[in-house]
This record gives sequence, C-alpha cells and structure tokens, in this order.
Amino acid sequence: MANRFDFGSFLLRWLFAAVLVFGTYNPTGYGYINWVMAPTTQFGPLIAILGLVLLIGWIIYLRATFMSMGWLGIVLGGALFGCIVWFFIDLGWLTLDSPGVLTWVVLVLVSLLLGVGMSWSHVRKRLTGQIDVDDVED
Repeated sequence: MANRFDFGSFLLRWLFAAVLVFGTYNPTGYGYINWVMAPTTQFGPLIAILGLVLLIGWIIYLRATFMSMGWLGIVLGGALFGCIVWFFIDLGWLTLDSPGVLTWVVLVLVSLLLGVGMSWSHVRKRLTGQIDVDDVED
C-alpha cells in the first residue's frame, strides 16, 4: 500500500532530516558550513555540488513542513520545543554554560520538527480522517 504510514516511516523521515541538519552544521566541525568557512577551503565543484544537494534537501523538507503544518503549526512546534529546552534547563539537565550541548539539543529538535513536518499530513489523516488536497489521486 503506497500510503502506509507507521512509526518506522516517521523514523526514516526523521533520520533523513537529522542527516540534513547535522550534515549542514554541527558542533564537531565536520559539517558543510564548517568545511566551507575553513580558511584553507577553496571553492570548487565538490563544494558546489554538496551545497546544492543540501539546498535541495532543505527546500524539500521546509516546503513539506510548511505545506503540512503551516506557519501556526511551525510556530507552535518551535514554541513547544523551546519550552522543552527551558524545562530541561529548569530541571538542571541542561545548562546555558555549556553551549555545545545546547547546540546539539537544538539541532536534534530542529530535525524533529522537520521530521514531524514531513509526517504531519499522514498523522492528521490518521487522527481525523481528513486528507490534504495534494494527497487526492485521480
């Protein structure tokens, strides 16, 4: 069945979102932005190709997220994740004195938001029975 959606489907979407987010930037220094900004890096075809692949991935994920969740859903999801970070700081699980750890948490949450955005139409269809116009087949 082409429209089958389960937890594994969500995990796969989230995995691709995580690869996109962490491939673009991460605190280890092994991300695209770190590579391009390094003083020894010279612009060439490999940098251009990888940059375009990442840009295409971001456009696909952001467009799908905006189309399925809308501005309100994205703002609410961002607010929810922001409050989760605040809650973790309040519990003492995170500290603002450790920007590396906070960066990792924020990157994971961005990838989760993108993964949820890619999956939201399926989740809404399961919960409400409503489908998006884009999902209607001839």
